[in-house]
Amino acid sequence: MAGLEIITFGCRLNAYESEVIRARAREAGLAGAVIVNTCAVTAEAERQARQAIRKARRRHPDARIIVTGCSAQIDPTPYAAMTEVDQVLGNGEKLKAASYKTAARIAVADAEALRETAAHLLSGVGADGFAGRARAFVEVQQGCDHRCTFCIIPYGRGPSRSTPLGRVAAEVRSLVDAGVKEVALTGVDLTDYGKDLPGRPTLGQLVRRLLAAVPALERLRLSSLDPVEIDEELYRLVAEEPRLMPHLHLSLQAGDDLVLKRMKRRHGRAQAIALCERLDRLRPGIALGADLIAGFPTETEAMFENSLSLVEACGLAFLHVFPYSPRTGTPAARMPQIPAAERKARAAHLRAAGSAALARFLSSQVGRTAQVLVEEPGRGRSEHFAAVRLEGPALPGSLVRARLLASDGAELLARVV
Repeated sequence: MAGLEIITFGCRLNAYESEVIRARAREAGLAGAVIVNTCAVTAEAERQARQAIRKARRRHPDARIIVTGCSAQIDPTPYAAMTEVDQVLGNGEKLKAASYKTAARIAVADAEALRETAAHLLSGVGADGFAGRARAFVEVQQGCDHRCTFCIIPYGRGPSRSTPLGRVAAEVRSLVDAGVKEVALTGVDLTDYGKDLPGRPTLGQLVRRLLAAVPALERLRLSSLDPVEIDEELYRLVAEEPRLMPHLHLSLQAGDDLVLKRMKRRHGRAQAIALCERLDRLRPGIALGADLIAGFPTETEAMFENSLSLVEACGLAFLHVFPYSPRTGTPAARMPQIPAAERKARAAHLRAAGSAALARFLSSQVGRTAQVLVEEPGRGRSEHFAAVRLEGPALPGSLVRARLLASDGAELLARVV
């Protein structure tokens, strides 16, 4: 193997950081290597990473295999013990070119020490990492200061820290200059943005200033938002700024107050519903999505029904559903557990409700005209993030007007106009 292969698991943040890894590894002259960027959100994600490592070794018996990411940061020893693995790097180390020049078996700093890798490592992909793509991610925040009882990620990402506006604007400008039409801002706890910066700017202020600083940016999206941290400036932008896309994803997690309390979330069911109603008033027809966990410890059938009914109560169209996965070291792992089969069944029930909600939303779009960002030949995304199958001439990377003709329940069929 002569080249460099990167296998990515998990969130948009990992997708972004895989491009940073690619740039740093090339800077170090690394070749003949496979880098596996892991996720620690669920046991299934870790199982898939181990499977990918073994498969990579079978495909490339002579390659250098490096494992990094949240799972490797939190517990590097099991990966180092795998005969297929040559090196394990932590979340801070994976973003440094020097890490790919050393043969150290394990190079993982303490999670709290990740604070020292903060701002100058948070951005830096620029146009090269997303060359030729219609959409790009830009990391503006890293780490988390909260401790939800189910979540292991703060132990793998360290404390919250933010990228200054000037650095964000410079990276977005370089992407736009390279032809990128849409940028999605991402972070571990995106709405916590700015609390560690001078003047404590909010996420809404970042968005407003970024759009002013890069007027050529045509579309801006945001990754997952915490319901209790959305600031008034961001609400105003939802209502007034056409370049901020009418699609928001919310970190709701559950729809039952007692479950939310045991999760150590900072919002309740009524707050979640009120938030979604407010967003719909500000931007009529906005598409809303949410993360939901099925089978959290102590969750009764009635509690689960409250989460299920949240899909309709909040008008959710895009769901990310996870069966609860115990994470060693978290408080929830010590709570009375729901049987795995029941967790899986509840997750399937939630996903079915989500599929039905998406089908209803897509049906409501039929007959309208949308601006579709073409991501690959014949396929793209509308302003509402709906998947669109296109008829007619449409070059990848372009924005086209399209008439939405029909829906199959999962995507829209449209004709370029």
